[in-house]
Formats: sequence, structure tokens, C-alpha cells
Amino acid sequence: MDLEKHDAAASGRGPQKPVAPAGPAGIADPAGAIRASDADRDRIADILREALAEGRLDAEEHSDRIDAVYRAKTVGELEPIVRDLPSATRPPRPAPASYAYGPEVPDGPTESLVAIFSSSTRKGRWRVGARTNAFALFGNVEIDLTEAMFGQRLTVINATSIFGNVEVRVPENISLRGSGSGVFGNFEVVTLEAADPEAPVVVVNGYSVFGNVEAKPKRGKLITDLHDLMRKHLRKHL
Repeated sequence: MDLEKHDAAASGRGPQKPVAPAGPAGIADPAGAIRASDADRDRIADILREALAEGRLDAEEHSDRIDAVYRAKTVGELEPIVRDLPSATRPPRPAPASYAYGPEVPDGPTESLVAIFSSSTRKGRWRVGARTNAFALFGNVEIDLTEAMFGQRLTVINATSIFGNVEVRVPENISLRGSGSGVFGNFEVVTLEAADPEAPVVVVNGYSVFGNVEAKPKRGKLITDLHDLMRKHLRKHL
């Protein structure tokens, strides 16, 4: 028996300790150093849009943070951007069963309305994009959202008036916010807070120089509930 043990030891046979697998220099890559994907950036951008809609961020803070989102290279650089916002820690909110403004659609291109010694009007039944730029120089721009279809919850209108006039009219049952200034002119946004937390939010930003920028509700106008109409339309074409 002793001879067998001696032979096993001499030949290198016998119980062996498990060997840990080799890694790259034995250093684990921290989660924060993972390269950020487009989906990661979009998730953070959605949190910032929600914070702007709720009034937690003003337009300037939102713009600065969005710039930081698309400059970030890693997940670790993205998380601090929304660390002070409640949406960063709570689970995503489930989609509501219906919308007063139609189903969500991806953000489309920015729409521009320009009036130079002329007028430009957008009204009637039309689908509002996420961002609209309005510029009036010795002219008049009218944006009427009372019959519009909102494809997203947050809509931002950037209005500039120089010796001109920009007027925005909205339904009475949405949220309306704004930030701007007038230089020898008028910048006025009549703030609204909708009773429905899922109602569209319109934010009007900009300035006027010897001109007028005005956003307010149109009395008696309520946004139409399009959900049932769209559902009937889809059934008809299935």
C-alpha cells in the first residue's frame, strides 16, 4: 500500500486542487465602464423629457443634460445625469390603457414656421411633432393646437418674434408651460395644469424683441378623445 502511494506521488498522479479560470490580468470590468448603447441614451433622454414635462427641470437644464447624454460614452457617465430625478429609481410606468391624444409615435423631424413680412398659420386637424420652431420678423405666426392630434405627451415650441407676433392657442384640458423674455416686447404664457396626469404637455420657450409671443388656452376648446375613433378605424381595415 505504501509502495502504491509512493508511486502515485512520484508520477504526479492523485487528487488535484481545482484551478481557477484565468481572466484578463485578473481584473473585472466594472458595470459603469460598459459602453453606452443607443437604447441606454434613449432611456435617460426619456427620463429627462418626463422631468421637463413635470416641471422638475427648466428648459435650459433639460437642454444641458440632453447634450451630456449624447456626449456620454459609458453607462457610468449616464447615470449621474438623472441621479436627482425620481424616474431614475422607480420602475418604468406601464402604458395607460388609452390616450386622449392618440397612440405614441416616434419623434419626427422638427417643424418650422417662418413669417418674414408675411404670415404663417398652422391649424385644423394635424399631427403635432415633438418640436416646432416659430420665427416672425415683421410678420405673424399662428399655431392653433385646439384640433391637433398629439403623437407624444411632451411638445416643445420655440418661438422668436422680432417686430412680429407669435400666437399659440391650446385646448383648455392640457398642461401649458413656458419660459422666455421680452426686450421692449411681450412674452406671455398662461400656465395650465391638466387634471389628467396623462394629458399632453405643451412647453413654449423663446423671446420677443419689439414684438409679441403669447400662448394661452382657447375658451371652450377641449382636446378630442381619438382613441375610440382610431380603434374603430383599425377594425374597419383589418
